[in-house]
Amino acid sequence: MAASRSNGRPEPEVIASFLDGHSYSKGKLEEASRVLRLDKPYPKPAKAPLSTFKAEDIDLIAQEFEIPRAQAEKILSEADGELAKALNMLVTL
Repeated sequence: MAASRSNGRPEPEVIASFLDGHSYSKGKLEEASRVLRLDKPYPKPAKAPLSTFKAEDIDLIAQEFEIPRAQAEKILSEADGELAKALNMLVTL
């Protein structure tokens, strides 16, 4: 139970007292952490950059070789966006 001061107000609950004489009250610490958490908006996750390749090329590679679109995009990027080169790379694997 918190002790009363001479002015009648209760003494705040002390979380930690340090050797240099500083101490932190629970109420002020909770308020400060609440302000820090609620005042700052959460950062939005970065969106993946849109593919610069033709959707038809990506779909063709993904469907014909039965691989995920992400992998098809990666192969197309390694082939510098050239469909024929990407297909050749996949066939020679």
